[in-house]
Amino acid sequence: MSSGNVKRLRVVVVVLLLGGLASGVLLSVHALRGTKAGTWIGLKERAQPKDIYYCPMHPYYKSDRPGDCPVCNMRLVKMEQPMSAPQAASPEGRQGASPAAPSGERKVLYWIDPMNPSHRSNKPGKAPDGMDLVPVYEEEGVARGSPPPGAVHISPEKQQLIGVQYGEVGDGRIAKTLRTVGRISYDETKIVRIHPKIEGWIEKVYVDFTGKLVKKGQPLISIYSPELVSTQQEFLIAAKAKESLSESPLPEIASHALSLYESARERLRLWDISEQEIVEIERRGAPAKTLTLRAPTDGFVLTRNAFEKQRATPDAELYSIADLSTVWVVADVYEYEAPLIKLGQRATMTLSYFPGETFEGKVSYLYPQLDPATRTLKIRLDLLNPGFKLKPDMYAEVRLEIDYGRQLSVPEQAVLDSGTEQIVFVGREGGYLEPRKVRLGPKVDDRFIVLSGLVRGEKIVISGNFLVDSESQLKSALGEMRGGSHRGGEAAPVNTSTEQARPDALEHVEAETNPAHREQAGRVPPEPMSHSSHTR
Repeated sequence: MSSGNVKRLRVVVVVLLLGGLASGVLLSVHALRGTKAGTWIGLKERAQPKDIYYCPMHPYYKSDRPGDCPVCNMRLVKMEQPMSAPQAASPEGRQGASPAAPSGERKVLYWIDPMNPSHRSNKPGKAPDGMDLVPVYEEEGVARGSPPPGAVHISPEKQQLIGVQYGEVGDGRIAKTLRTVGRISYDETKIVRIHPKIEGWIEKVYVDFTGKLVKKGQPLISIYSPELVSTQQEFLIAAKAKESLSESPLPEIASHALSLYESARERLRLWDISEQEIVEIERRGAPAKTLTLRAPTDGFVLTRNAFEKQRATPDAELYSIADLSTVWVVADVYEYEAPLIKLGQRATMTLSYFPGETFEGKVSYLYPQLDPATRTLKIRLDLLNPGFKLKPDMYAEVRLEIDYGRQLSVPEQAVLDSGTEQIVFVGREGGYLEPRKVRLGPKVDDRFIVLSGLVRGEKIVISGNFLVDSESQLKSALGEMRGGSHRGGEAAPVNTSTEQARPDALEHVEAETNPAHREQAGRVPPEPMSHSSHTR
C-alpha cells in the first residue's frame, strides 16, 4: 500500500471516532433533558409497583392486600404511590400532595387511631397518643363504631385460621341429675327388741329361728316365774275381797278393797299380760303357771336368744324384730354436692336385681358429719317396700333431680377461668371481640350458670378463646408500651407519611437520579420481608 493511501485511511478513522464521540455526547444531553422533562418512560415501565400494605408498628411486615398485622393486630396501612419527578423536585409538589386517596382509588370515610379505634377524625393527622391516623375506606364494609374498652380486632380470615367458633348465651330451664350409689338398710325406728320384765324360766319357744316373719300378737315364748304366780294369787284374793266387801256399810272398807284389786290388776298388765288373759285368770279363779310373751309388731326376726329351759332375766334380749314395710337407703354424695340436697327432695332408685323397675322415695335426713376417708356425706332416703322386695344390704343406683329453674348459661369451654376472675369473649360487629367479666353459678353437666355479666342471645366465643386471649393480652401490652416513653430499646412509632411509605426500590432510583431526594431516601424503613404470599 502506498503512503498516500495510508494517510487517507488514518483520516477516515479519526473522522469516524470524532463522529461517534459527538453522537454519544448528543445522546447523553438528550437523555438528561428527557429526565428533567419528567419522561422516565423506561424506568416507570420497569418499576411500576403494585399496592403494598404495611404495619405502622412493625414496618418490616408488608402484604399485597389489606388486613391486620399478625403481630399486633393493627390495621395495615396502604403505601402511597411515588410522586413524579417534578412533584418530588418542587416544594410546591410535595406540599400540595393530598393525604386522601387520589381520584379513581377507594373513598376514605374517616381516619382512626389504630391503637384506639374509638378516636375518629375527618382528616388525616396524628392521634393524641402520637400515632398516625389510619384511613378507613368505604368498600371495606367494616362497621368500626366505638368498640368496648379492651376489645381486640381479629379479621374473619384470621379467626378462621386460629379456629374461632361462636355460640350464644342460652336461656332455658336448667336441671341436673345427681347419680350416686346407695345401700338399703333397716328402718331403725321400726326395730323392736324384746326383754322379759320378770325373772323366770322359758317353758316353751314358739318362734324358733331367725328371719321368721311374725305378726303382731303372735306368741313368742311362754315363761314360768314364781313372782308372776304370787302376783296372780294376790290378784285373785283382791278380786274376792272386792266382791265381798262391795256391800259393806262402811264406804272406806269397800273403797280400800277396790284399790287393792286395781293395783294387783295393773301389776299384771305392766308385765305384758294381755287384758284377755287377765279376764281368763279372774274367770278361772286359779293362777296360770306360765306367762306367754307375744310379738308387739309385725316384722322379721333379726335375732333369737330364747331356748327352752333357759333362765331368762330382764337384762337378756330374747328377740329383735324389724318391720320391713319401709326401708332406708343410705347414699354417699361428695361434699361439693351437699348444698344441692334438701330435705323432702324426691329421688328415684333402680336395682340390678329388678331391671326396668323404678322405686321412688324422698330425702329424710342429712347426716351431720363427713366421712374423713372418702370426703363424702351420707344422706338417707325413705322408701316403701311393698311385698318386701327390697332387702337390707342390697346396693342400688340413686338419682336425684336438681332443678335450677330458668337460667342463663354458657358452655364450659367458653369460660376462661384465671382463678380470681372468669372471662368470656363476646363477639361484636366488625370482627371485634370484647373480653367480658362474668359471675358464674354452679356447673351443670357441660354448662355454667351465668349470674351476671351477659344477656340472653349474645354471641360468644366457644372455641379458640385461648388464642383470642393471647391476642387481647398482646394488644394490651402494646398499648402500655405506646403509653410509655419508648424505654428499654422500644422502637419509636413509624411515620406513615407519603415520603416514608414509598417502595424502597423506587426511593433508591429517585435518590440516585435526583440529589434533592437523597436525604429523604435515608429515612426509608428497612427492607421488608416479602409477605405477598402470606395467608390471612
